Amino acid sequence: MKTILFQGDSITDAGRSRESDMNKGIGYATMVSGKLGLKYPGQYSFLNRGISGNRIVDVYARIRADIINLNPDYMSLLIGVNDVWHELTVQNGVAADKYEKIYCLLMEEVLENLPDIKIMLLEPFVLPGTATEEKWDIFDREVRIRAEKVKQVAEKFNLTFVSLQDKFDEAVKLAPPSYWLYDGVHPTSAGHALIAKEWILAFESIK
Repeated sequence: MKTILFQGDSITDAGRSRESDMNKGIGYATMVSGKLGLKYPGQYSFLNRGISGNRIVDVYARIRADIINLNPDYMSLLIGVNDVWHELTVQNGVAADKYEKIYCLLMEEVLENLPDIKIMLLEPFVLPGTATEEKWDIFDREVRIRAEKVKQVAEKFNLTFVSLQDKFDEAVKLAPPSYWLYDGVHPTSAGHALIAKEWILAFESIK
């Protein structure tokens, strides 16, 4: 049985249990686990190690305990919005250049320790909402900058890049932003389903 690891911030965390890997939260990790578990019975196990509030530096700090030591066959990583958000709220964000630098260090070390792992890098995203509208121009600009950095990291290491911002931009043509991201950052059930759909499409191309 191959192991799939979901890694990231609160969007991945989604209220997961710290005591039981059976409870992967109410987000896309659970949706993906359910769909793949049904389609491929007994072929995959799933671990969610997303932690609410994490920035790229926080994921890097726990690289051994929450990535390398778990020895996953596949990993997805969604990180970036807090690197912007924390700067705007508590002046503790991660500048774009440092974000890219630490992201590269993370990928280098994971691939060095787990040379056979397959990695999907999910694009950070943002929409207008209660958490973002006051400083929307900065949120929009800075998250998109980090999204471009993720794409560049994926290209550098020949990893799979999963675009999401464009999918949410298209989705708001069908329903308001709050239908997809209830505060402009955190997905609703529909938003998580959108992520899960794109996650599975990408996974099917590399499995």
